[in-house]
Amino acid sequence: MSNPLPRLLAAALLFATGVAGAAPFAYVPNQKSGSISVIDTASDTVVRTLTAGGALGDRVQAIDADARGTTLYVVDAGNEQLVALNPAGDRVRGKVAIGADAEGVRLSPDGKTLAVCAEGQHQVLLVDATTLAIGARIKVRGRNPEHCEFSPDGKFVVTSNEGSNDLDVIDLAARASTGTIATAGHPRGAAFLPRSSTLYVAQESANGVDLVDFAARAKVATIATADRAAGVTAAPDGKRIYVANGSGSVTVIDVASNIVIREIAVGKRPWNMAITRDGRKLYVANGRSNSVSVIDTRTFAVTKEIAVGELPWGVVIAP
Repeated sequence: MSNPLPRLLAAALLFATGVAGAAPFAYVPNQKSGSISVIDTASDTVVRTLTAGGALGDRVQAIDADARGTTLYVVDAGNEQLVALNPAGDRVRGKVAIGADAEGVRLSPDGKTLAVCAEGQHQVLLVDATTLAIGARIKVRGRNPEHCEFSPDGKFVVTSNEGSNDLDVIDLAARASTGTIATAGHPRGAAFLPRSSTLYVAQESANGVDLVDFAARAKVATIATADRAAGVTAAPDGKRIYVANGSGSVTVIDVASNIVIREIAVGKRPWNMAITRDGRKLYVANGRSNSVSVIDTRTFAVTKEIAVGELPWGVVIAP
């Protein structure tokens, strides 16, 4: 029998160093398990499970990653903290107290600032991505900001306010909310088209996705989807929008026409998603199925359902 040790060591080295040409990893925070599943997007298998040595609480929620994939930023709501985690070593690089009921986190386009949506506090925290120092606490005009999204130019943060059915627009230079944009009802996940001022926002109670002209600060239209729209992801080329619906499907929208072109059945309560940089694979976290569905975006087929931890919140792909 051959010795498996050299292969295992090579795999570990590949993970730790991010060798050029290696497929990226998809990271899935599991709310109830206090863990993060690591999926190799080449094989679509879970290759590791991160727990930060058991330090993560039982409400592991939003996650983002730096451009190199060397740091994960995780909202550990159970312990009321934001954790910077080194995935290669499964160790905490730093952490900062963020208070109760925080939900979303997003890293700015320049990689310098984190925006944390503190839903129960009705504010956005701006956190230095290197030092994890909180630079500002910005009160929103709406209620219960759940998701934070940076505009592509990095000058603004948009929050989806579940409790007031609107979006806050936060000017980062002024460090203040400059106003709100009304939505169709119960906004959840949101995504800008790449290099664009067009924003798509899932509307859970309206069973659709709002098309927002961010430059004009106005909702242009609501596109009907399946029931309980919750998550939104844009294709890297800006040609399609994907909407995860709590009723168990992903709606595919053609951006040029804003027409629904496909409805894809996935697991139970799909939520937040991520797409590979080449746009060929979409990874969908199925919260009530404890799985991630992999969708081939060329054929619209679900090619695999990957078992992960309990109550997966979403997916981020890095680098």
